[in-house]
Amino acid sequence: MIHALLEMIGLFVINIIAQFGYWAVFGLMALESANVPIPSEVILTYAGFLSSRGVLNFHLSALAGALGCLVGSVISYAIGLKLGRPFLWRYGKWVLVSQKDLLFAERFLDKYGTATYFFSRMLPVVRTFISLVIGVSKGNFIKSNLYGFFASWIWSYVLVYVGLKLGDNWQSIKPWWDKFSYLVVAAILVAVIWHIFRVLRSKNEPLATPQK
Repeated sequence: MIHALLEMIGLFVINIIAQFGYWAVFGLMALESANVPIPSEVILTYAGFLSSRGVLNFHLSALAGALGCLVGSVISYAIGLKLGRPFLWRYGKWVLVSQKDLLFAERFLDKYGTATYFFSRMLPVVRTFISLVIGVSKGNFIKSNLYGFFASWIWSYVLVYVGLKLGDNWQSIKPWWDKFSYLVVAAILVAVIWHIFRVLRSKNEPLATPQK
């Protein structure tokens, strides 16, 4: 089942990028930053692989990825700002955001605002949802997206470079990549199950809603 899931995601990303090039990289990365869990690791490393074959340009691939992240982050921020804190406070558990999560994110942003804007964009999984939290917390729109863009540009360059260096060796490391992928997916599944259990349990532990 895991193998079939990996193959399905991989084939979808590969086919889209092979057909639409930079626009596909841009669009997929925008979706990834707008809370759609499409792995940027697959998107950008494959773009790097195509760069090694002369199909795409290394620098333009990284730029397309960073610009896609920027657009997706703006959309995610707007959604968080529009829904607002009261909505997530009341209904967040249905999208697996507990009240404790929201309080923690707000306090973290208050304390490490600028650093959060930058470094969160280079953390797998976290980068997918951070703009939503920043929007809900009414973080600085310009700073969060400006720093986020540059962090995403670095992230894009690193992953495109990995794909570029793999080049024709992509297939030769496939058995090792598959084994590693199984471990990653298994870890993600365990984390998701734990997170669901924690969020559902927390709804039975009501917290007083602080004034904002």
